[in-house]
Amino acid sequence: MDNKEINQGRRRFLILATSGAGAVGAACVAVPFVKSWFPSEKAKAAGAAVEVDVSKIESGQLLTAEWQGKPIFVLNRTDQQLKDLATLDDQLSDPKSEQDQQPKDCQNPARAIKPKIWVAIGICTHLGCSPTYRPDVGAADLGGGSWKGGFFCPCHGSKFDLAGRVYKGVPAPLNLVVPPYKYLSDNLILIGDE
Repeated sequence: MDNKEINQGRRRFLILATSGAGAVGAACVAVPFVKSWFPSEKAKAAGAAVEVDVSKIESGQLLTAEWQGKPIFVLNRTDQQLKDLATLDDQLSDPKSEQDQQPKDCQNPARAIKPKIWVAIGICTHLGCSPTYRPDVGAADLGGGSWKGGFFCPCHGSKFDLAGRVYKGVPAPLNLVVPPYKYLSDNLILIGDE
C-alpha cells in the first residue's frame, strides 16, 4: 500500500509540474501575440500630429510636410491668387466644397482657417498620385488663359485650383482633402489635430 501512495504522490506532482510549465509556456506565447494587436511606436509616431512653422513660407511658396505617411501641402497664397479663386467657380466640379472633405473651420471659399495659408493632403482623389504645384498663370499646357495656377496631376491629367478644388472633366472625382489642423500661434500650425 505504501507503494501505491508514493506513486499517487508522484503522479500528482508530475501533473501539477506539467500543468504549471504548460501555463508558463502558454503565457510566454500569448504575451507577444497580444502585444502585436497594439500599434508599434513607429506606427504611433506616423499618426502623430505634425507642427509646421508657416512664418518661413514666402508668399506664393508651397511647403510639403508629412503626416501619417502622406504629403501635406502648405501654401502661402498671394493676394492675387486669393482673388483669382472667385473667378473659377464655373470651371470647377465642386466649387462650394459641398462634399465632406474639410474640417468645419475650412468650409469657406478659401478652404482654410486663415485665407492666406492653405493646408491639404497632397494626394490626387483619382488614383492616389501626388499632384505638382503649377503656380504659372496662363500655362499653355493647362488651358492657357483660363489657368490661374493650381495643381496638376501628371498621371492622368487631373487639375485642381489653389484651394484644391477639382476642375470639371478630369478623372479626379473630388477636391483635395483638407486634414484636421489648428493654429497654435500666428505662425505655427498643428496638422492632425482640430
